[in-house]
Amino acid sequence: MAVYVSPKGARAGSAGTFIAAAGNFAVMAPGTNIGAATPISATGEDLEDTLASKVENDAAALIRSIAQTRGRNEDKLEETVRSAASYSAQEALADNVVDLITEDLDDLLAKLDGLTADTSLGMVVLETEGLEIRTIEKNILEHFLEFISDPNVSFILLTVGGLGIVVEMFNPGLVAPGVVGVICLLLAFLALGNLPVNWAGAVFIVLASVLIMLEVVVAGFGILGVGAIVSLMVGGLLLFTQFGDSSPTLPSINVNRWLLSGTGGVVGLALVYVVGLAYQSRKEGPPEKASVLTGMLGRVTGELAPKGIVMVGNETWTAVSEDDSVIRIGEPVEVRSVEGLILTVFRRIDPETQENS
Repeated sequence: MAVYVSPKGARAGSAGTFIAAAGNFAVMAPGTNIGAATPISATGEDLEDTLASKVENDAAALIRSIAQTRGRNEDKLEETVRSAASYSAQEALADNVVDLITEDLDDLLAKLDGLTADTSLGMVVLETEGLEIRTIEKNILEHFLEFISDPNVSFILLTVGGLGIVVEMFNPGLVAPGVVGVICLLLAFLALGNLPVNWAGAVFIVLASVLIMLEVVVAGFGILGVGAIVSLMVGGLLLFTQFGDSSPTLPSINVNRWLLSGTGGVVGLALVYVVGLAYQSRKEGPPEKASVLTGMLGRVTGELAPKGIVMVGNETWTAVSEDDSVIRIGEPVEVRSVEGLILTVFRRIDPETQENS
């Protein structure tokens, strides 16, 4: 029935001009404008000559027919298509482009009261005085969807989700990381479905999660960690980056640079700490093992010349012979000392062998 361009500073541009012109009553608030309805491409660029002429003539004919139906100024409305003309609220009212100017919704309802509108059911007299105004608010689900559709939140969900899944894959049975990861990923995909996402960025973020876990598991001494941070930063930058022509109607969407930098910094510090622990562990070895292993018997499984492999207590260890002598596969040895993850062993004479000799 009534199309209201409001509040102050709002505009009915492009398709909004057609919508306003098609209403039974076109109403504007002070400080608003209408017009600039010249057709352009979906990317905001001008159309090619032939196509532009066809589309422009079609749009001009449409808005003239709308103006004729609603009894509005055909020439002025056609100019919004032909020459991208725009009019202020006062100009539009003076040129019969719109019907009314009202200060607010209450003023709108007061001025509409008693007016007659031509509808599909015939002529209808509007009775808007004292009409109950019902405001439609967002429900909890819509607020939640709006929250997770924030580019920064969706980035965090994707990162945490990918990391949780990878942790569960490398450590089956933990359960919690897998559950959290699946939930975060599902929420991330739900959010990304409402955003202009670049899936190459999502792949980079998942790759970063894999590299982080590989760094922890195989101890890449920082190489995999650096790759993880680089992959994470690149993924965050690409996640909502659209290459080529972009739609002029879409706002600029990207992950906050401070959030991206902070996430990269936290991941970097965490990896430095983990790599440091891994290096220290390799250097010192498990302290509780040293006293237990000393004096234990084992057998050579990889020739010591003087370094090789021994089996001690059903565990495989790197070992060196105490006197740098060669100890062949199958010979018994005894652990003299433990330094880090390397055992120092000496050849132990097998009693049975000694008796036979």
